[in-house]
Amino acid sequence: MSIARRLRSVFSAPSPEDRALAYLNESTSIADLERREREIDAGRFRQHRHRF
Repeated sequence: MSIARRLRSVFSAPSPEDRALAYLNESTSIADLERREREIDAGRFRQHRHRF
């Protein structure tokens, strides 16, 4: 891995997929996991692009 790629990965923000996976991993029960999955399916981690 090049130095530039390493620096970019260190300083870049986590992707929406990584944030969603971390959110799912914090669940404490099956019911909590299912609720979190529904929230993600409903668009919790989607990037909203607002038009002005």
